[in-house]
Amino acid sequence: MDNKKLYVGNLPWTITNDSLKEMFAQFGEVTEAVIITDRMSGRSKGFGFVTFATEEAAAAATQQMQEKEFEGRKIG
Repeated sequence: MDNKKLYVGNLPWTITNDSLKEMFAQFGEVTEAVIITDRMSGRSKGFGFVTFATEEAAAAATQQMQEKEFEGRKIG
């Protein structure tokens, strides 16, 4: 299991890979941030994954971002 990679759900449809990365960069180096999109429409499916350089950064993000609001939605 990869303890550096986090699932992030309930994201706004307007979010981009870059804005997701920026949101989590405060906790440590983000090596990858990916929004999952619909193959046909290209629209966000409302969730994505953030991968950190260290497990400590991922743990800090998990603890501090739980139930936080972003653009009016509680992310999880």
